[in-house]
Amino acid sequence: MKSYIEIKVPIRYEESWFEELRDLLDGVDIRWQRGYYHITMAFLDYAPDGVNLVPGLNGILEDAVAPEITFDMLDAFASGYHRQVIHLTTTDAPEDFLDLVDEIRQYFLAKGCRMQSDFRLHVTLGRVQDPRMNVHKLKDIISRVDLPTMTMTMTGVEYRIFRGKTLGLWKLPE
Repeated sequence: MKSYIEIKVPIRYEESWFEELRDLLDGVDIRWQRGYYHITMAFLDYAPDGVNLVPGLNGILEDAVAPEITFDMLDAFASGYHRQVIHLTTTDAPEDFLDLVDEIRQYFLAKGCRMQSDFRLHVTLGRVQDPRMNVHKLKDIISRVDLPTMTMTMTGVEYRIFRGKTLGLWKLPE
């Protein structure tokens, strides 16, 4: 079963910097994320049948505190042939958040889960599917956006089946 655990990021599609980003890329084939912004802490390509991961996540998250992350950078990375991901990120990831992500990922591995991708702190804003674009062109364009520095506290955590139902919800204390 493919599943993932994510932490919600309180940004909005209507924010002025996001509108500026979309305007700069007008005419480029992009599937913009229109809500449901999050950081994927772990994407499980496989979880063993019959293993309930929620009790262990309860144990990890009951002691966790809502992370505060300062987002100060727009960036892009390649994601397949003629595909790129535009994302919001930080130049200074908080150690307590990275420790929480690591604890969750180690728990999944100990339970026999498989994850092909490493953790990358990013909030997907759009998926570029335009053969005229590459990461270098994209980074040049998005560097023109007047991005304000935004410090946010994230309290909502969700564990769910990929494109399916929610298996667990948590609210981290601030």
